Amino acid sequence: MSTLIDWLEAGRRLAERIPYSFVALVARVSVASVFWRSGQTKVEGFLQIKDNTFFLFREEYKVPLLPPDLAAYLSTIAEHVFPVLLVIGLASRLSALGLMVMTLVIQLFVYPDGWPEHILWLAILLLIVARGPGAISLDHVIWNRVQPEPVPAR
Repeated sequence: MSTLIDWLEAGRRLAERIPYSFVALVARVSVASVFWRSGQTKVEGFLQIKDNTFFLFREEYKVPLLPPDLAAYLSTIAEHVFPVLLVIGLASRLSALGLMVMTLVIQLFVYPDGWPEHILWLAILLLIVARGPGAISLDHVIWNRVQPEPVPAR
């Protein structure tokens, strides 16, 4: 008869067989979708920024040190470029770092009460920065061509 410990051990062994590449892909796509959808609310057509976006950056999203119109442009571009790069796995760590900075700005200056969502985004982005995008990424393909695996010594 199986004990609870046996069941837990079997579950742990099964979970540990999940490839990091799959975990990283899910992490990249999930966090990219959050920022992409936010970016889409700021534009109409092909990257034509809505007047309402400029209004929001002037009146609600007041970011220190940046003029509101510049902040509107920078965030709209970042919310479109970084998610695409994350999904395809190109410059993944840099893109994740950019979105981490953006999340911290949002947390500190725009929506300080939004920390329950922001901490989730930061955790996912930190995973990508710390461990990389995984094997299902252009970064992996590029780095393997630039730095081929060493041939074992005989």
